[in-house]
Amino acid sequence: MGYKVVVAGATGNVGREMLNILAEREFPVDEIAALASRRSLGTEVSFGDKTILVKDLDTFDFKGWDIALFAVGSDATRKYAPLAAKAGCVVIDNSSLYRYDADVPLIVPEVNPEAIHDYARKNIIANPNCSTAQMVVALKPLHDRARIKRVVVSTYQSVSGAGKDGMDELWEQTKAIYNPVKDVPPKVFTKQIAFNVIPHIDQFMDSGETREEWKMVAETKKIIDTSIKVTATCVRVPVFVGHSEAINIEFEEFLDDEEAREILRTSPGILVVDKREDGGYVTPVESVGEYATFISRIRQDSTIDNGLNLWCVSDNLRKGAALNAVQIAELLGREVLKKG
Repeated sequence: MGYKVVVAGATGNVGREMLNILAEREFPVDEIAALASRRSLGTEVSFGDKTILVKDLDTFDFKGWDIALFAVGSDATRKYAPLAAKAGCVVIDNSSLYRYDADVPLIVPEVNPEAIHDYARKNIIANPNCSTAQMVVALKPLHDRARIKRVVVSTYQSVSGAGKDGMDELWEQTKAIYNPVKDVPPKVFTKQIAFNVIPHIDQFMDSGETREEWKMVAETKKIIDTSIKVTATCVRVPVFVGHSEAINIEFEEFLDDEEAREILRTSPGILVVDKREDGGYVTPVESVGEYATFISRIRQDSTIDNGLNLWCVSDNLRKGAALNAVQIAELLGREVLKKG
């Protein structure tokens, strides 16, 4: 016996990836429903070797369904997630709406699986921000060994983090540079993204940091340890898929790079590729379609007593969104619902 599963936002990048990963990982699905807004009604999406018709999210009855994976943005989530939860369907939400709600667990299964039991407070579980998800997978095993005091992270985030429109804008601007028939002014991004980098993701806050940077701080504290100090600079780069991060970590105890490398090699969800030679590291292009969070360039930071630097890369549509949501569903099935 398996689960009745809903994917809301099934026509978007993340929703389609959720369907792909559910099929790839052979999640025990008895019945599946693909939902989207009314304008997508009748669109076909793939689930394994099947093709399913998209249904209208606005009129869907969640009663009798077990799990709903939401990838519809905060506004739609605010309207439909409570309806699903009230109907007895556990919502796993990819938006930022519930991440900072004290009654909603924020989960990365490799990091804080024990939090799954708090789902029943609202029947909702939050998926973290894409940039946070891959970072905490790398931080947690190191924190368990030497306790992290402070993290300084600079991100190099792909345009797919801004959705299909962001990917289209990079593509169209790149074509226009090589074939300047028409100008393609920025619409999704604040400046030209092709052959450029933009140190601005999400809205600016009064502190001067962007909301994307604030998310990394707040979410790391909620998922791992409130005592960890985090400062982030989040940058959009002209890469279609795959987020990269340069992470500097200060520990309470000394941890040399060799021990850190061995800890990470044996930690769940991580693949260490760290050869000190040309090409002995992973780039975002190589992470596309992969489940792992890749760690490279592990080395001591000689400017502080207990410091390490590392390079962290992951497919943001997978570990940063869809994969993590499916892993939460798997954890929920094993630990709580126990079907299949």
